[in-house]
Amino acid sequence: MCTGGCAKCLGTTLIPLAVLCTLANILLFFPGGKVVENNLHITDEVWYFGGILGSGVLMIFPALVFLGLKNNDCCGCCGNASCGKRFAMFSSIIFAAIGVLGAGYCFVLSAVALNRGPKCYTGTQWTYPFQDGNYLANHTLWSTCQSPENIIPWNLTLFSLLLVMSGIQVVLCGIQVVNGLFGTICGDCKCCGCCGGDGTV
Repeated sequence: MCTGGCAKCLGTTLIPLAVLCTLANILLFFPGGKVVENNLHITDEVWYFGGILGSGVLMIFPALVFLGLKNNDCCGCCGNASCGKRFAMFSSIIFAAIGVLGAGYCFVLSAVALNRGPKCYTGTQWTYPFQDGNYLANHTLWSTCQSPENIIPWNLTLFSLLLVMSGIQVVLCGIQVVNGLFGTICGDCKCCGCCGGDGTV
């Protein structure tokens, strides 16, 4: 597979992941699947928009760039200096790095949110009753949160999804960094065995 084809495959995978991360972050604004009366009762990490900005919006740009690389792919570019394949592959490295930063931001936020636990009403006040992820292994502590209903499994599920999906995005963008370096150094076709030196398959 040419490096452009590999990039297109990565871009095709990143787009649905970005959409799912955005949806997961939006759902976190509705603790337990319900609308809260006071926005201050929503877990702080939700307001940092890790899924919407980091793994969502910032991921769309590299995904579109990766998809666009296929337009200059393989045989149509062999021996054509004006095609700019090497520069295109080099630019994809920059966008891949942006993707790594965005997904990394979401990954760290999700990990912090899972360790800290949700903000909930304990019967006396709205607070963060858990420390150092102690509620993850001890489900008896879940009864500490009286409201919103089902807030712990809700946050646990969505932040876990964000953690996994942003981790996958980091890996995919990391792959494109290597793929982009390979395409920049040796070209998309001659070094990949996709085309002959004269541009023929």
